[in-house]
Amino acid sequence: MPRKLSSIAPDWWDYTTLDTAIIKEVASLTPENLVQLSRPGFKVLLYDTLEEFYLAEALEYITAWRQSTPDNPVGICGPIGPTEQLPLVARIINDLGLAVKSAHFWGMDEWLMDGKEVSPDHPLSFERADRELCFSRIRKDLVMPDENLHFPKGDTTTYRKSWEGIRCAVMQGGQGDIKHWAFNDPPKREGKFKDEPPSPEEYRKLTTRVVDLHPITIAQNARTSGGGNITMVPTQAITVGPSETWKAEKVSIWHAGMHDNPFGQRLTTFMISKNIVDTSVPMSLLADHPNVQFNFYRPGLGTCEVTMH
Repeated sequence: MPRKLSSIAPDWWDYTTLDTAIIKEVASLTPENLVQLSRPGFKVLLYDTLEEFYLAEALEYITAWRQSTPDNPVGICGPIGPTEQLPLVARIINDLGLAVKSAHFWGMDEWLMDGKEVSPDHPLSFERADRELCFSRIRKDLVMPDENLHFPKGDTTTYRKSWEGIRCAVMQGGQGDIKHWAFNDPPKREGKFKDEPPSPEEYRKLTTRVVDLHPITIAQNARTSGGGNITMVPTQAITVGPSETWKAEKVSIWHAGMHDNPFGQRLTTFMISKNIVDTSVPMSLLADHPNVQFNFYRPGLGTCEVTMH
């Protein structure tokens, strides 16, 4: 029986093409149910306050970078969204006097316009956000050299090589409305993927690359970063791939409730826990990663009950 067409964008794959039975079961999950979905290799944590939530996220940077030495450099791959942890990282490093000169950082993704990554002076530049919110705030005698900061470019060669010989202790991320990490969106429904989305094996081979963005991703970034102005959001991006993701010792996803909704947060937790892997829900591929942690701000989990506004 052929898969359903997306009810959001019929020319794309996305979570609305899943079996209806999964959708119904997911919508009934409570926050306590989510914690019970933890299993070996997949941990679910709840935080009651935003202060605790973002501090815990910031401490993952500190824990990773403290392991780094000149002979054994260690890095973290971090997101734009959420960003609230970034100033906390800088403050902790400065207050502790913690030198992180041998440590590394990989940005997860960046916008692409006219075949080239946007420059750091673009208002939506992810590199600009990382630098302004974190790295420019770290004392010069403590911060790592600029060559230890790796941001994706339109030509991905240098960025992909930067993952060789450096241990990535953790890859952080958020989750978008289309159930991606970084910009690993579901693909278009065309060519050999017209009737079925890519197999998990095909998708996991993808490296850092230029991608077309699902319409929901474009709308989401306008909502979260551009005041709703969709016209200012690029339709392509460069994203870290599953290939690099599987080089990270741990994948840590932070759900504050601002980037994906109550249903979406429940859906990917359920699919990863139950080892339901489907590339129409890219985040579900993390079911096969050996060390994944989902971190939720409890009030941000909301409810899937129908409420008319």
